[in-house]
Amino acid sequence: MKIASIHIPGSPSDVTVPVAVESFVDGHGRGHLIPDLWTFAGGHVPEADLSAYPTVEFTAAELRPVIPNPGKIICVGLNFREHIEEMGHPIPDHPTLFAKFADSITGPYAEVMVPEHLMDAADYEGELAVVIGDFGEIAGYAIMNDFSQRDWQYRTQQWLQGKNLFASSGFGPWMVTPDECDPVERGSMLRTWVNGELRQEHSMADLVFKPTELVEYIQQFTPLNRGDVIVCGTPAGVAHGMKSPRYLTDGDEMRIAIEGIGEISNRVKVIPAEL
Repeated sequence: MKIASIHIPGSPSDVTVPVAVESFVDGHGRGHLIPDLWTFAGGHVPEADLSAYPTVEFTAAELRPVIPNPGKIICVGLNFREHIEEMGHPIPDHPTLFAKFADSITGPYAEVMVPEHLMDAADYEGELAVVIGDFGEIAGYAIMNDFSQRDWQYRTQQWLQGKNLFASSGFGPWMVTPDECDPVERGSMLRTWVNGELRQEHSMADLVFKPTELVEYIQQFTPLNRGDVIVCGTPAGVAHGMKSPRYLTDGDEMRIAIEGIGEISNRVKVIPAEL
């Protein structure tokens, strides 16, 4: 099952509702309003007759982050061998972890507003996002763009300041439950395009640390609760890894797809720093 969070026009801007997605074509979707995102999470509960739930139609612009306000977002750096090599690092013995704040995520098709002083080394990172359900189980999979400012990221050995620009990381377009697709087991291809040019293309089977290993590792030092998110790392092909980096500029479109899950697309808009 695919479960999205949408905003109903006319409702307060911070209110979202869960939808079991039936179809989504050319930016227009159809599904059923469900009472609780978690009823079907994890794929343990057989799909009910969704015709019993109200039908709703929605557009790409109405999609919101599938988990609108995660308690924790734990990101994994250096988790594909080719990306580790392009960044000049050794293969790690343990996952390289950093935190992303909840207000750094945005909708899967939202425009990303970037103050001009943070655009000098703006970069894309297509990644698999793992949504945690009850008891630390994997509730489902989505896509996230770990939007980065490389100059800020490498000011220190800690990456926090280059990974948390407000409303910059597209997250969605929905959560796919594991019974429908396990992208790592399936070896789904992750692809990222910038303005239609393919920049990243790699199998999710090549993660150094798999989602289940990350869950087990992280839970040794902090509990993972319903709605927490683990972002699994990006493959080779980021701008910063190029011999002559081709960082993002105003108007660039970042499109990220993972087979069996879907795709997200966010466009960069540079704004004056005082805004």
